[in-house]
Amino acid sequence: MAPTTTGVDRRDGGGGVLDGMAMAELLPSLPLETRCPPFPLRLYGGYWLPEWVLPGLEAVHARFDPRPSDVLLASFPKSGTTWLKALAFAVANRADHPPSGDAHPLRRSGPHDCVRFFESSFALAGEGGGDIFAASPSPRLLATHMPYSLLPERITASGSGCRIVYVCRDPKDAFISAWLFTTKNSTAHDRSVQKSASIEEVFDLFCAGRCVAGPQWQHVLEYWSESQRRPEKVLFLRYEEMLREPARSVRRLAEFLGCPFAEEEEAAGAVDAIVELCSIGQLRRVPANKTGATELGINKESFFRKGAAGDWSNHISLEMAARLDAVVEDALRGSGFSFAAAGGDSE
Repeated sequence: MAPTTTGVDRRDGGGGVLDGMAMAELLPSLPLETRCPPFPLRLYGGYWLPEWVLPGLEAVHARFDPRPSDVLLASFPKSGTTWLKALAFAVANRADHPPSGDAHPLRRSGPHDCVRFFESSFALAGEGGGDIFAASPSPRLLATHMPYSLLPERITASGSGCRIVYVCRDPKDAFISAWLFTTKNSTAHDRSVQKSASIEEVFDLFCAGRCVAGPQWQHVLEYWSESQRRPEKVLFLRYEEMLREPARSVRRLAEFLGCPFAEEEEAAGAVDAIVELCSIGQLRRVPANKTGATELGINKESFFRKGAAGDWSNHISLEMAARLDAVVEDALRGSGFSFAAAGGDSE
């Protein structure tokens, strides 16, 4: 895809390039979806993205200066993002912040305070200025919900040095987690979005790919495909496997981040200490995660619900589940990827 004069790919609703047009000019022309809470969405580059985030995406392309040591934690919303942030932060910073220490940052603040989303941070910062992460010391951990195809080439290029850790989750659980999260935070969000939509109506939209960062399966497939092509660049994790074997996932993270556990650390129980520090039970007990709201007005305690797999069965019918499974299976046919960890997946 050819770069524009500002260094940002300008894409219309169908994924075409719109050269020389600033995001503010482009936004009104993009397809609009207002029925799917919590935000009005615009179709950009083949994905339904929050309208308010798109200027931040433009700023990331124009102003963010990645470093070879940067690690990007990527995910579709409500797919294990908070847990991944906690685990990666604890693993990467364990030399300065031993996981068993009482003063550990994760015992005093939330994972979203320790690892920030770069597109929303730029969006909230507004226009003007340079790279808002320029003063952050290396190595930096940043997060994103952006699809792989919309990341700046300065990050995805083979020679950039930047690495990406992606976590995926069963679509049914991702949907339910997002629905409950949005319902709990409905008063905090833009009132131009319809509030009376039922779970069935929002489910219909999800099946059509009309949700934040949707279609979900397409989002996952992009990162999985890149992890197959360049495993040294993209580490692909499955939320369900992380739940079953958290210690193994912590070791994989450490290896990928270039800071594997030494024998002495293993013997001292460092891996188990990180698993415990980052468990949903422990994070839920942190006072900073019990009260207050984020700068988007989201209740902090709503980030820590069950953290379980298969909770969808308590909220949607088997018929609805079968319908979504069929949509996903049809969309992924021939790709080699399966949410059931079949079809040629090496995980």
